[in-house]
Amino acid sequence: MRAWASKTIAALLGLFILYTSAFGAFESLIQRAIFLALVVCLGLLMFPLGEGRRWRPAGIAADVAMAAVTLAACGYVIVNYDEIMESLPTATALDIALTAGLVLTVLEVSRRAIGAIFPVIALAGIAYAFFGQYISGPLGHRGFDVYFVTETLLLGDLGIWGLLVGVASTTIGAFVLFGSVLLFTGGGQTFMDLAIRVSGRSPGGAAKMATVASGLFGTISGSAVANVATTGNFTIPLMKRLGYPAPLAGGIEAVASTGGQIAPPVMGAAAFVMAEIIGRSYFDIAKAAFLPAFLYYLGCFATIHFIAVNRGLRVVPESEMPSWASVMAPKRTVPIVAAFAALIAGIVTGRSVQTAAFFGVIGLFVPFLLLNVRSLADLKRSLKVILDSLEDAGKALVMIGVLLAGAQILVSMVNLTGFGVTLSTMIVALAANSVWMVALVTGLVCMVIGMGMPTTAAYVLVAAVLAPALTKVGIEPIVAHMFVFYYATISVITPPVCVAVFVAAGIAQTRWTEVAVEAVKLGAVTYVIPFMFIAYPGMLAEGGWLEIFEAVVSGLVFTMAFAMLFGGARLFDSRVLNAIVLLAIAALSVFPTWYGLGVATAALVGLWVLRRDRLRAGAGPAGAAATVNSWQP
Repeated sequence: MRAWASKTIAALLGLFILYTSAFGAFESLIQRAIFLALVVCLGLLMFPLGEGRRWRPAGIAADVAMAAVTLAACGYVIVNYDEIMESLPTATALDIALTAGLVLTVLEVSRRAIGAIFPVIALAGIAYAFFGQYISGPLGHRGFDVYFVTETLLLGDLGIWGLLVGVASTTIGAFVLFGSVLLFTGGGQTFMDLAIRVSGRSPGGAAKMATVASGLFGTISGSAVANVATTGNFTIPLMKRLGYPAPLAGGIEAVASTGGQIAPPVMGAAAFVMAEIIGRSYFDIAKAAFLPAFLYYLGCFATIHFIAVNRGLRVVPESEMPSWASVMAPKRTVPIVAAFAALIAGIVTGRSVQTAAFFGVIGLFVPFLLLNVRSLADLKRSLKVILDSLEDAGKALVMIGVLLAGAQILVSMVNLTGFGVTLSTMIVALAANSVWMVALVTGLVCMVIGMGMPTTAAYVLVAAVLAPALTKVGIEPIVAHMFVFYYATISVITPPVCVAVFVAAGIAQTRWTEVAVEAVKLGAVTYVIPFMFIAYPGMLAEGGWLEIFEAVVSGLVFTMAFAMLFGGARLFDSRVLNAIVLLAIAALSVFPTWYGLGVATAALVGLWVLRRDRLRAGAGPAGAAATVNSWQP
């Protein structure tokens, strides 16, 4: 019965997103209340309390009670929508009970879905709102009673029904649906086969393939950890079979999956959330994210290449590579091309982002059915694929929905108490108003806060609490938010709480500490690139063409220097000299002076030529044999 109910509610949630993407969302609170009711009820079914335990009957009773209070609270808001929006009602005892039940249910479902860290932080935020008057010093505040907190959370659009749940129920939901339809109609396997075909025969081909495939999946999935668990089950065993050390295979997958979160167009749903928070268009966010994401993957590719050449790692054998004919078959490519063409057409014609995503879904469905249906059996099979994709989208939205609902609860408490402004003021004072010191402290705190949390939730938290510290010292909002977003994102590969690494290590069957070392080396550029946002506004497509050109050159030089350093490229016989020279080039490229950038560029080109000559002469750890299949850009 639970399995049937899960499928039904998940499909209803997918259809709800499809309908509102096509014909427009309902009034804000109604749209968000329907969405949250479906998400929470589905979450309770997907993550049952006490499953397999002797006390499961008590768990069933608790789940039924939580579902009932959720439906009651959401229904109450829908029925009383006009009164809530027009008269700002005073909280009653019933309102308090419904708010407490809904908040606890949302946090409990998020605990079951992702662990206890985030719900505990959210509860701490609520406790801080109630008891802040007992805290001495700058972090104290006057305190708020249960009536005021209830009015904030339930009876308005700044609490549970705020913009985060709003963007989840519209834009994010539409793109999750688009991604699920794309994967279930064969687009996921096509991406994987194309990645193997394009990069499989170059040094480190299996690793490069994993990077491409995981990045494509990751930008849609919205979870680096889920992405590792999905694509890693294919890529990590393949790399190990070709002779890659298990820690390296796990590290490559963890870094590639994490990169999907910062890569446009979707950026794991953060692009839409960021656009809402800072009041810029989605296209501004995607445009700003392009160059940093390109440098991230360039760094991964180049580091993998240098490692593969040094260690003589095997390429993907021809027998394991799909043929070009099968990869480019019309049945596989036409639906994908039509889907993205329809998506772009919707954007170009000025439709909303979620309506453009609906066009993409229809653009995929139509050619998929036309190319695959030749009989009644084909029709039944194709319709099942479509229903499965709707169901998958509904289930995928559970984690996103409860996380953003929980994040909205926390953000509303942060805004209510002024905690974000207070903490930002303290950071600025601690760093003595130095832009670089404020950025350094903020980056470190972001990584700590983001540990153990999904990307979108981590970003929402640091955006509310830490981004104001950067704007206080004169940094533009889009730069500040991209800065904290990057550091919150890379926390999933940063020890000690590096959840993407944990999952990759489990699949690779090796120690997580060794995987973490490889992941940090492969993703090393990302620990510095956010500082380049501040030094070079052109890095985020801000400013004129000259500023953007300077940012591109500095980013390329820095990325390649770090890739050669951490990939073990042998330039001199002394490793110490190697490191000193490459670090000097990287440092010169970071600081915004044309003289330093010119010196760094010339030095890097000279070292590249030197390395090429050494490889041709057969020098280096892998000798001439390492160059047989080497690809030199």
